[in-house]
Parts: sequence; structure tokens; C-alpha cells
Amino acid sequence: MFRIKLLAAVLSVIVALAEEFSFLKAESPAPKVEDKSAIGWPPEETADRTNTASATTPTLTVSASVYHPEPEQTDATPYITADGSRINKRNPKKHRWIAISRDLHSKWGGNIEFGDSLWVTGISDELDGLYIVRDVMNKRIRKQIDILVGRRDPIMGYWKNVHIAKLD
Repeated sequence: MFRIKLLAAVLSVIVALAEEFSFLKAESPAPKVEDKSAIGWPPEETADRTNTASATTPTLTVSASVYHPEPEQTDATPYITADGSRINKRNPKKHRWIAISRDLHSKWGGNIEFGDSLWVTGISDELDGLYIVRDVMNKRIRKQIDILVGRRDPIMGYWKNVHIAKLD
């Protein structure tokens, strides 16, 4: 019995080390990002604001910023999001995950939930596109999203008048 327990302990240590150093390649739950023109989203805006496409897909105007998975900017577990997803330590930006302010989340009265896909426009060609909601921000923040990027990514900034639309 002791040998089985010892073998299980050694095996769990090996798996933990392999995950830590990325020897085991786990599939990311983030979807593959396609070319914006192929998706055809968001719909072209026209002078007539009453078209059916914009009426069925409400767009929110928020502010946007970036955050790094570090204890100073998150919590004591920076590589685990609020919904329990694990962030790739070597390349956090590849996930295309965002944190939303609590007033936008359904748990606190909004209409966006963890796992929802959001189309973000108004930042830059590199950062605009499809994101998955995986995290929430501090309760003092209102009408804002935070884009997950790595410390080594040369992206910094704060953007106003960013448009987000929830995809079905």
C-alpha cells in the first residue's frame, strides 16, 4: 500500500513539473480567431440607426485598458481567472481573454456572463476583434474592459469610446 501511495505522489510531482514548464501542451479553451472580414461582424453602420442588425445586437460603449497576470494587478492567484480558467504563463495574449467591470456582469446586474464572446472595436487593428469573458475587475471600476496581455507584450494604453457587442 505504501508503494502505491509513493508512486502516486511521485507521478503527481512529475505532472505538476511538466505543466509548470509546459511539457504537456493543453488545448486552450479560447476559440481560434478568424479574419474580421470573414466573420462579417460587426454589421456596417449606416446613417439610418434603425436598421435591424444594430437593433438585434446592442452595442455598449466602454473604456478599455490592458492588464498583466501579476499579483499587483490581479489577486494572489494571477494565473487563474475568476471563472477558473488557467492563463498560459508564456503567452497570455494568445488566449484573447478579457475582464469586464462588475456592472457589466450578470452576477451584478449586467447581461454578460463568463464564457460569452464579445466583439471589441475602437482600440487598434491589433487589439480589435473577438474576445472571451473570463475575468471580472475590481468593484470600484465601472463601464470598462481589461484585455489580458503578457508583461513582455509591447502594448500599453487606455482607450475611451470602445464598442463591445455580445455575440450569440
